[in-house]
Amino acid sequence: MNGETAMAETTELSTAKEDWSKEDVLGLLDCMRSIVPSNDVLKFKTTESHMDWNKVTFAHYTGEMCKRKWSEISHEVRKFRTLSELILDVQENVKNPYKGKKLKNHPDFPKKPLTPYFRFFMEKRAKYAKLHPEMSNLDLTKILSKKYKELPEKKKMKYIQEFQKEKEDFETSMARFREDHPDLLESVKRTDAPEKPKTPQQLWYLHEKKAFMKLHPKATMKDVKEALGKQWSQLSDKKRLKWIGKSLEQRELYEDAMRDYVLRHPEQSISLDDLTKNTLTKAERQLKDKFDGRPTKPPPNGYSLYCAELMSNMKDIPSTERMVLCSKQWKMLSQKEKDAYQKRCEQKKKEYEINLHRFLLSLPEHEQQRVLSEEKMIGIHKKTASNLKQSAVKGITTSPADANKEKYRRLEAAAKAESEQKRQGFGKGKGTAVRGKLPEPPKTAEEIWQQNVIGDYLAKYRNDRIKAVKAMEATWSAMEKKEKLMWIKKAAEDQKRYEKELSEIRAPATNVNRKIKFEGEPKKPPMNGYQKFSQELLTGGELNHLNLKDRMVEIGKRWRKVTQAQKDRYKKMSEEQQCQYKIILEAWLKSISPQERAAYKEYTSNKRRGTAKVSTPNPKMKIAIPAQNASETDDSDDDDDDDDDDDEDDDEE
Repeated sequence: MNGETAMAETTELSTAKEDWSKEDVLGLLDCMRSIVPSNDVLKFKTTESHMDWNKVTFAHYTGEMCKRKWSEISHEVRKFRTLSELILDVQENVKNPYKGKKLKNHPDFPKKPLTPYFRFFMEKRAKYAKLHPEMSNLDLTKILSKKYKELPEKKKMKYIQEFQKEKEDFETSMARFREDHPDLLESVKRTDAPEKPKTPQQLWYLHEKKAFMKLHPKATMKDVKEALGKQWSQLSDKKRLKWIGKSLEQRELYEDAMRDYVLRHPEQSISLDDLTKNTLTKAERQLKDKFDGRPTKPPPNGYSLYCAELMSNMKDIPSTERMVLCSKQWKMLSQKEKDAYQKRCEQKKKEYEINLHRFLLSLPEHEQQRVLSEEKMIGIHKKTASNLKQSAVKGITTSPADANKEKYRRLEAAAKAESEQKRQGFGKGKGTAVRGKLPEPPKTAEEIWQQNVIGDYLAKYRNDRIKAVKAMEATWSAMEKKEKLMWIKKAAEDQKRYEKELSEIRAPATNVNRKIKFEGEPKKPPMNGYQKFSQELLTGGELNHLNLKDRMVEIGKRWRKVTQAQKDRYKKMSEEQQCQYKIILEAWLKSISPQERAAYKEYTSNKRRGTAKVSTPNPKMKIAIPAQNASETDDSDDDDDDDDDDDEDDDEE
C-alpha cells in the first residue's frame, strides 16, 4: 500500500509540473506579491518562512503545490535582498527566460564557429592523447599550441578558410535571429548614461600607450602594462600633478552629467551622494593638497618635536635603535630645555591652526568638509569650523588674487617662525645642540680618498665640481686593489671610531667604574665551541670591515656551515682551555695578598648576583683583557653596553 501511495504522489507531482503554464506562474507571483507586507525590509528567507501558503492558493493549485513551484522557479534567480524584490526578478525571468547572459541557451541561437587553432586542436587531440597517455590536458595543450605555431602557412590556410566560411553562416543566422527575437537582444546598459571618470594613472596610461606601441609593435598587453607601470612609479611629482588635475576635472564633469541623468530617469534608484568613488589615491590626494598649500601637521608634544629634529641626522642608524637613542638623549636634557621644546611645539600648533584656516577658506565647501574629516586634532576641528561659519556669515569670499596674497602671507609667517626658532636655538638651546649631537657617520674608502684629492681635481677642471666628481669616480674604479689598500684601512679605522663614539652615547652617565683591573689576572677563555670559533674570527681581523651587528650575523652564518666534527674540535679546545684557566687562576690567587684575594672574591660574587636579578639589574663589569686582543674587547664591550641598554629600558617600563 505504501508503495502505491508513493507512486501516486510522484505522478501527481509530475502532472502538476506539466500543468503549470506561463500565465499560471505569473498568477502565482501576483498572489504572493499581494500577501507580502508593503514595508518589506527583511531578508527574503525570513519573509518566506513566515508566509501562509494557504492564502496563495488559486484555481486548482493547493498551498503545497504553490510552495514547490516557487522553490523551483526562484532557484534560477539571485538569492539576496527582500522577498518583494525577488518576486520581481522571478517575474522578469518567467516572462523572458533567455534575456541577458542566458541568451546562448536559446534553442534558436546560432552556434559560434571554432577558431582555426581550435579546429586544429580538436582534430589532433585524440591522436596525441593516444601517443602520450601519461600527459595531462595542460601538457597536451602546450604541445599542440607549439605544433600549430610551427605549421606551414599552406596547411594553416585550410583551417582559416573553414573558419571564415562558418563565420559568414553564423553572421547570416545571427541576423535572422535578431529579426525573429528583437526583444532578447535589447542592450542592458543605457547608451545615454555618462562614462565614469578615470584615475590619473589610467589617463596617463591611455596617453602613453599609443607612443609605446609605435616603438614596440610586437609587445603584448602584459608587457605594455608592466613597462608603463614602472614608468608611472618613477614619474616626477610635477608631471603627476598634471594628470591629477585632469582626473579631478573629469570627475566634476561626470557629477554634473550624472545629476542630469538622475533627473531624466527618476525610475532608477540612484543616490546623488554615491555617484562615484574618489578617483585619487591617498598619496595622490596628499600631493595635491601639498601643492595647493595645505600646511604640514606639527608634532603633538615637545618630545616628538625633539625626536623629529634628532632623527634627521640618524639616517645611518637602524630604525630599531633610533627611538632608544632619542629616549636616552631626551632624559639627559634639563627641565628648562624640555620646556623650551614644548613651548616651540605650542607655537607651531598655533601657526598650523592659522595656516589651516587660511587654506580651508581657499577651498570649496565640499573640499572643506573632506579636509576637516581627515584632521585628527579635535581642537582644530572645532575652531576652524566655527571660524569658517563666521566668515560665511560675514559674506567673505576668496578670489584667486586673495588666495595668492594668503599664500605670500603664509610664507612670510613661516620665515618669521624659522628665524625665531634659530634665535632660540642660539640662545637657550646651546646645551641641547651639544647633547643632541650624534657622531659623524663613517666614511667609505672612496670618500676618504676623494677628500684628499678633491683640490687637485677642482684646479684641473676649473672649479667645475660635477666634472671633477665624475673624473674622481672614474679614476677610483680604474685603480688597482693595492693602491686602494691604504684608504680601505683608513675607512676601517673610521668605522671603529664611529662605533666607539656611538657606544659612548648609548652608555648611561654614571659615576660607577664599569671595569675593575686586577694585576696579573689570567684571561678568561671561551665557554664553549661557538665562542672559541668567534674568538678566532674576531682576533684574526678578517671581519674588521663590518660593523658589530653584521660581524655577529656573519659569524653565525659561518658557524652553521661548519661540520659537526669541526664543532666538536672547537668544543674540545674550549674545554682544554677551561681546565688550564682553572689551574692558572688558582696559582694566581695564591700569589696575591689576602686583601686583594678578598676584593676579587667580592667583585665576582657581586657580578654573579647582578646577572641573576633580572628585575633590578646592576651594570655589568668586565675584567681587563690584554692589549693583544683589543678588537675582541671592544666587541664584547659593545655587547655589554647593548645588554645594559635593554636592562635600563625594562626598568623604565
